[in-house]
Amino acid sequence: MTRITDILSTMDYGPAPEDSSIVRDWLQRHEAGFGHFIDGAFTAAADTFAVTEPATGQQIARVSQGSAEDVDAAVKAARRAQGPWAALPGHDRARHLYALARHVQQHARFLAVLETIDNGKPIRESRDIDIPLVARHFYHHAGWAELIADEFPGQRPHGVCGQVIPWNFPLLMLAWKVAPALAAGNTVVLKPAEYTPLTALAFAEIAREAGLPKGVLNIVTGDGATGAALTGHPGVDKVAFTGSTEVGRLIRRQTAGSGKALTLELGGKSPFIVFADADLDAAVEGVVDSIWFNQGEVCCAGSRILVAESVAARFTDLLKRRMAKLTVGDPLDKNTDLGAIVHPVQLARIRALVEQGRAEGARIHQGTAPEGCFYPPTLATGVEPASTLASEEIFGPVATLTAFRTPADAVALANNSRYGLAASVWSENISLATDIAAKVKAGVVWINSANLFDAGAGFGGYRESGFGREGGREGMAACLTLPTPVAQTPEETPPAPDASPAESLPPAAVDRTAKLYIGGKQARPDSGYSCAVAGGLAPLGNRKDIRNAVEAARAATGWGGQTGHNRAQVLYYLAENLSARAAEFEGRLRSFGQSATAAKAEVGTAIRRIFWYAAQADKFDGAVHSTKSAHVTLAMNEPVGVMGIACPNAFPLLGFVSLVLPAIAMGNRVVAVPSQIHPLAATDLYQVIDTSDLPGGVINIVTGARDALAKVLAEHDDVDGLWYFGTAAGGRMVEEASVGNLKQTWCEDGAARNWAGAEGQGRTFLTRATQVKNIWIPYGE
Repeated sequence: MTRITDILSTMDYGPAPEDSSIVRDWLQRHEAGFGHFIDGAFTAAADTFAVTEPATGQQIARVSQGSAEDVDAAVKAARRAQGPWAALPGHDRARHLYALARHVQQHARFLAVLETIDNGKPIRESRDIDIPLVARHFYHHAGWAELIADEFPGQRPHGVCGQVIPWNFPLLMLAWKVAPALAAGNTVVLKPAEYTPLTALAFAEIAREAGLPKGVLNIVTGDGATGAALTGHPGVDKVAFTGSTEVGRLIRRQTAGSGKALTLELGGKSPFIVFADADLDAAVEGVVDSIWFNQGEVCCAGSRILVAESVAARFTDLLKRRMAKLTVGDPLDKNTDLGAIVHPVQLARIRALVEQGRAEGARIHQGTAPEGCFYPPTLATGVEPASTLASEEIFGPVATLTAFRTPADAVALANNSRYGLAASVWSENISLATDIAAKVKAGVVWINSANLFDAGAGFGGYRESGFGREGGREGMAACLTLPTPVAQTPEETPPAPDASPAESLPPAAVDRTAKLYIGGKQARPDSGYSCAVAGGLAPLGNRKDIRNAVEAARAATGWGGQTGHNRAQVLYYLAENLSARAAEFEGRLRSFGQSATAAKAEVGTAIRRIFWYAAQADKFDGAVHSTKSAHVTLAMNEPVGVMGIACPNAFPLLGFVSLVLPAIAMGNRVVAVPSQIHPLAATDLYQVIDTSDLPGGVINIVTGARDALAKVLAEHDDVDGLWYFGTAAGGRMVEEASVGNLKQTWCEDGAARNWAGAEGQGRTFLTRATQVKNIWIPYGE
């Protein structure tokens, strides 16, 4: 007979299986297969494929393979429904979202069991984390629907949203995307993951039960070809994708030049940083929550454990002991810690990557796992920072452990990744923890915690982890848009620069030689060529000049670290110095053929615009999000980093100022390509910059063929964002060329905005010049 003292010693538990009979009866009733959910009804099942239960390998359902025709029917249904849905008062949309939240709660156990059967995750996680968060998202966004007219004045929905979600959190990812889209007045066509479509189909039944109007939500199942048909459909106005970085690149290239709004939440290789003064026992539990939660099938999993050298041996021992106690097995058993890997294909990938790491010299420590589609919790030590296990997203229960000596070493190791989704920092010194949080390149940072999520806080990454946010105010803003200016006469591609000697140039008292401006110094172009432009000769920059300018901008790291107040003082000084030379700049603009009145107005507006952005430098700040957990969740506006800016041809001074100033006011460093036909107004500015205390490398100016230089900037992996205001063809080129490091882009027709009016400045420019980092800090007991 087992005694209580034995149980307390071994901590062994008897089985505690979840009853799955109700869900399996529901699956049995759909034995003939599931169709798509289009225009409020299910289609007949056709061209079906099998859905298997990861834990057993048995077929549990058949779902339809969506064709281009199915996607088209769904998009048309969403289009028909979108106008009436958007026309509803926010209160009425809120009532529908409240109903969805309540019905999710009423079917919570059903959904949790179905999610576990379909995905393989432990029932404790689907029951206690996933489904409550699903309801929370619909409740939270019902509130946004109620308040939208007050909180987002003048904004409107995109229209029809095409959404593609992954298999690791099937229903939660649906809620993340559907709830804000519907709250904003959009309608949705969603494609769930091929492996895990069942909770999305069950949610469609719940939406019908809750009385959601026909066509507002449509679900089309299928594989990657179905997703590609959806994201590429011309009737879709916004695409939202969560998944791998490789597929994110394909979607970025597919949507280039289409005008579709795009948010991408992609892969990660998140650091988990443990300092010597951390509560090591708590940090060990943090690792369990970070990398062994959901079998490690989490994009923000803390898969790179970085530990202070002085405690690394002790921490490793504690972690191994804890890992040995984890239970891997039946996901429907309430005692299970790690369930099944979602599919044999994913299991094979995990095994192959771990074996590759072993071959590279890593020492592999593992727990135990049963036969089948299961993988044991795994820790790899002796791993080099550039090795496969430390650099590739494994998407399984595998973590690496590396020691560091100093906080600077920890930051360097943490940022040694092409990703930037999340990070976790552990220290009892809150000053140290927040300092590291500010320096780590990640969209979400948890302090003394890991894998916390809430509808009230934004989630999303930097760099190759994608762009855009889901959740919080910033996630809601991504589902809305301001009216986009449309050019009456689109900007045309200017003639290619001619580097041969001109027939004549306007006479000048003293010949002034314009140069490039790189790293705070005037520089001759690497090409050795100049071309005739209005007002004189301008240097022809090339690829090497862009490279030098990007290096100079990358080196000017101190600018973003300055306070907003200090940046403001420099920008005020810049405006004062331009004002002192206003007559000279008016003369330059008149040399381009402008009237005296127009030249005076352009210079005056440029000066006022610099003052406006100087004023915003210390006022465009973040927020404290209200989340359910006992944390202060700080939403901090951070600079994008190094930005390329290709300016419109019109308004050669004002267009340059209107784009460069918001970028540097927010702490970015800029490589600017001024007006191709009138660049000398911008090159004259470097004499003003030199006398205004602006650090070298913050503004760099490279003149020449705009599209050729913009393409180099778009392809450069050390450029974090690119604004292009030119032709439609140039915008498409920039978006296609940016897929390498998935930099943020903003492309518009250069002639669309009235740069002299209200369209030429505003918070839109500041929002585009920043990215939000959400930092979760424990607050209270």
